[in-house]
Amino acid sequence: MTELITTLMALGAGLRERLRAVRDEPERGSLSVEQVIITVALVAIAVALVAVIANAVTSRSSQIQ
Repeated sequence: MTELITTLMALGAGLRERLRAVRDEPERGSLSVEQVIITVALVAIAVALVAVIANAVTSRSSQIQ
């Protein structure tokens, strides 16, 4: 039983240390959020460009016939 308590106490101490480390770095992960926002914006621009190009190609192909 003491081994289980010792293991749980060590696990709890490790988790508290990790939580303390995360709290000490509030900007941790902000770069990832910025990258996600930039990526979403670039994907939206690419989709818009594809839609414009597809519309232009369709319009031109109908004029050819």
